[in-house]
Amino acid sequence: MDQSQSAVRISVVVPVYDEAENLRPLHEGIVAALAGRAFEVIYVDDGSRDGSAAVLDEIAAADPRARVLHFRRNYGQTAAIAAGMEHARGEVIVPLDADLQNDPADIPALLAKLDEGFDVVSGWRKSRQDAAARVLPSVLANGLISWISGVKLHDYGCTLKAYRREVMEGVRLYGEMHRFIPIYASWQGARVAEMPVRHHPRIHGRSKYGFRRTYRVLLDLVVVKFLSSYSTKPIHVFGGFGLVCFVLAFVSGLAAVYLKYFGDPPCSFIQTPLPLLTVLLVVLGFMSILMGLLAELVVRTYYEARGGRTYLLVPPPKGDGPGA
Repeated sequence: MDQSQSAVRISVVVPVYDEAENLRPLHEGIVAALAGRAFEVIYVDDGSRDGSAAVLDEIAAADPRARVLHFRRNYGQTAAIAAGMEHARGEVIVPLDADLQNDPADIPALLAKLDEGFDVVSGWRKSRQDAAARVLPSVLANGLISWISGVKLHDYGCTLKAYRREVMEGVRLYGEMHRFIPIYASWQGARVAEMPVRHHPRIHGRSKYGFRRTYRVLLDLVVVKFLSSYSTKPIHVFGGFGLVCFVLAFVSGLAAVYLKYFGDPPCSFIQTPLPLLTVLLVVLGFMSILMGLLAELVVRTYYEARGGRTYLLVPPPKGDGPGA
């Protein structure tokens, strides 16, 4: 029988890209892990070319708890997770990789942790079954993310997490930013916890992760830091840079004047790059402050147009937990 929206309490979101051999055992594992609970599984086919789409359609035809979203082409893991969350009906959303390295049997433990009063529970692949060439950059990146964001997690890259639906409302994901969802939730006052989960070596298929993703994550981290600190006051960062440029321009201008009139021997303005550097810094200063003013107008127009607020209130307490 089909489940109504009110009956679904747990939505498992699985981004899929060329994982045909893993999908049936994955679905069996999810069904076994969530036996006795009201759940759905949303598979998002991210432009697979290995027959995954046909396998997913067969799974959905055999199990009404499974739904499939097909992308027209490969948009990436973040887009797939965002699409799955947008179509999820459950009170709790659980993203899960399709490569069988995450273990569906860990989902009940995540739900039990949510029932303790947390809003986000992040999986930690404490005994990670990957090559050292992948593990070491990940450890360094996780340490950097924790330091910059202030949200201390060991493993941002673990897809297996559990979110209360309300903390995801209004969250829009871009780039590789699905791994930063706990940070976005923390900004909204969510209680974030972390717990170890199992991690298995890949048996079928090929890993989609590589070194290129590491530098993309670092660039996205710059965006996260900017949004966390300056999303409602961009003039502070652009204007601050502009003021630094003006100070440096003043120093370089003084140095040029000193060299011309008090140098030994005197140095004309033509013989030193300092006058050109002074002009360049002044121009950069004016441009930065102007960019900050424009950013302020954009931010204020955005909040005014949507009737938004620059603050969030604590939601009223709810009754039963979501893991039932």
